Amino acid sequence: MTKPAPLEIYKLLPQTNCGKCVMPSCLAFAAAVAAGRKRPADCPDISAASLAALAGKAPGPRPEPTPARFIERLREKTAALDFAAVAPVIGADTDRGRLRINSLGKDFFVDQEGNLYSECHIISWVQVPILSYITNPTHEEVSGEWVSFREIEGGIDWQGLFASRCEAPLKRLADANPGLLADLIDIFNGREVDWYEADIALVLHPLPHLPVMICYQAPEDGIDSLLTIFFDRCCGVNLPIKPLFTLCSGLVQMFAKVAEHHM
Repeated sequence: MTKPAPLEIYKLLPQTNCGKCVMPSCLAFAAAVAAGRKRPADCPDISAASLAALAGKAPGPRPEPTPARFIERLREKTAALDFAAVAPVIGADTDRGRLRINSLGKDFFVDQEGNLYSECHIISWVQVPILSYITNPTHEEVSGEWVSFREIEGGIDWQGLFASRCEAPLKRLADANPGLLADLIDIFNGREVDWYEADIALVLHPLPHLPVMICYQAPEDGIDSLLTIFFDRCCGVNLPIKPLFTLCSGLVQMFAKVAEHHM
């Protein structure tokens, strides 16, 4: 029996992009089912009729690497790096055999085994983006050209989750804490820009060649507030889309803690 194409599977899904299956969109889930990485039943909202229609057609799932195995692969890639050669390319330097990389004004150190060290607390979500960044096979300098998340390669599939887990919660934080974004400039070594028409627009560097711009317009005269996150075009080259999403989601969680303790 011929296995169904992703679009055939997609037509049988709820098409709500709810993210309950831990995939960025229903279309991405359909592609994973067609490739054997997911089962139709992994969609919690799929109807019995759709399950019956797909019964016996979709291939069995191939196990995805666990988070621990994914990090182990990044460690293996790190072990193969020539830190002295990589450092100037990615905007880092070396210190006593370790790679020193700056994130939001704080220095992080990576040893040849892929372990992270810092004077500040090592937050779990930082590890994958940093290791993905330093082991990424392609790299570009900052371009100065700003694009939305959906314009980055692969971003269209992750746009729903990005909007709901990054932009929307950060907008709520900014609404509830009017001084938060200005404080982030001081706390995380950011800078304000004045050429974007918004109440505040600031640029942060979560990684050396990974500038992120947050633009916020406060609510006024019955018009809802607006917050948009932009990326330098080089971000899509210097970091794969999934670690980039992880990085942004982690940043928003950290900003929420800043708001809780500093406002």
